Amino acid sequence: MDSLITFALLCLTSFFTLTNPLGTMPVFLTMTHGMSEKERQTVASRATLVAFITIMAFAFFGQFLFSLFGISAEGFRLAGGILIFKIGFDMLQARYTSMKLKDDEIKTYANDISITPLGIPMVCGPGAIANSIVLMQDAHSFEMKAVLVASIGAIYLLTFFILSASTRLVKVIGETGNNVMMRLMGLILMVIGVECFITGLKPVVQNILSGCLPG
Repeated sequence: MDSLITFALLCLTSFFTLTNPLGTMPVFLTMTHGMSEKERQTVASRATLVAFITIMAFAFFGQFLFSLFGISAEGFRLAGGILIFKIGFDMLQARYTSMKLKDDEIKTYANDISITPLGIPMVCGPGAIANSIVLMQDAHSFEMKAVLVASIGAIYLLTFFILSASTRLVKVIGETGNNVMMRLMGLILMVIGVECFITGLKPVVQNILSGCLPG
């Protein structure tokens, strides 16, 4: 039971930090400028649904992609750890910006911006995708897989509520509060990235050392 709780906390913390709905709010408000609250809720619901389906697809079929392209799990953990660490470092510097948009660029988007760029890659970025594949590899039992799916669903449900209430939350949190929370989440994310990197590096080092030892 303790291991499930620990795994659930890891899933919730890492996905909330990587999704970063609080940091996405300003861009979301810019992209939906001029829309009614109902239209904003529609865009938010579609974006989070697209992100959830994408994450689930990579979580469950990531191993198939590995075998298809000849990618080892250790190599992906090393690359994923570096990617997650880089995202966390940017957040620690309070400079996490998923995407910078100009007014004229927003007007060029298709009618439904919920799929791209809002759903992918803003809400569902490469860091979240890498994290889902790594955590699915660590989920060795049905209970752990269920916890992972439930955690991802809970995070994207929370993301939907945060984006839907973004106009009110921006006024309450303010820029200073958002920067403080961003730095704290960035520090947590850097630790997760280091752990992921070390987990992938350990078997590689063991294989090298075992190959160097006399038979």
